[in-house]
Amino acid sequence: MNDVPRRVAKGKRPVFSSDPQIDKLVSIVMSLAGELSVVRERLDTVERLAAEKGLFTSADIDGYEVDASIDADREASRAAFLDRILWVMREEVDQLNAPET
Repeated sequence: MNDVPRRVAKGKRPVFSSDPQIDKLVSIVMSLAGELSVVRERLDTVERLAAEKGLFTSADIDGYEVDASIDADREASRAAFLDRILWVMREEVDQLNAPET
């Protein structure tokens, strides 16, 4: 899949609540919402193009079986996805583990 470098926002993180844990959760949920929105738009495009060109049906998609290499590709994609949406938690762990300078 695409290895898109993770973008890091500059400046302070938005504050939604007096509880920093809730702010982290909101950040994760908003990351998921953004990811899902992009996937839905792309899937809609693929399904519309397939229907227009008579390439495949919904039944073809439902009956599709993956082999081991496809499964491995999907697992790598899932790991990258989780890395993107959980960055806020990883960032905190990295800060806690960083050597003091």
